[in-house]
Amino acid sequence: MAGPIIRILGQVAVMAAGIFGKAFVTAYQQAVQQAKAGGGAKQAASAAAKAAGIEKNLLTKSEARQILNLEKTDCTPENIQRQYDRYFNANAVDNGGSFYLQSKVYRAKELLDFHMMEKEREAREKKLQEEKK
Repeated sequence: MAGPIIRILGQVAVMAAGIFGKAFVTAYQQAVQQAKAGGGAKQAASAAAKAAGIEKNLLTKSEARQILNLEKTDCTPENIQRQYDRYFNANAVDNGGSFYLQSKVYRAKELLDFHMMEKEREAREKKLQEEKK
């Protein structure tokens, strides 16, 4: 009795492997075609992720400011750090908080810090260009 059941399970496993393999190959081929068409590496990776159903949700600056409860005019490194400390500690898992919310707060600070560094870099480059003139 166990013989036919094992055979059926084996056939189902082989069929499932074939389906997943074909889906992976199709997603890879689409990514390669977009890369050849001038889509670039970022678009090719995005197409492969979308075809695989794992597209990543990215945070915007306005969402990051909302998470840290900051206005556009309040975005200074000190205010960002103060709000980050406040919300990160309030959502600590040890205090019964949420790891998910804590990670959102961390990612919001990370994004705003990155944009602050970009602004500073652009300001330095602009100052250097003005000095050269």
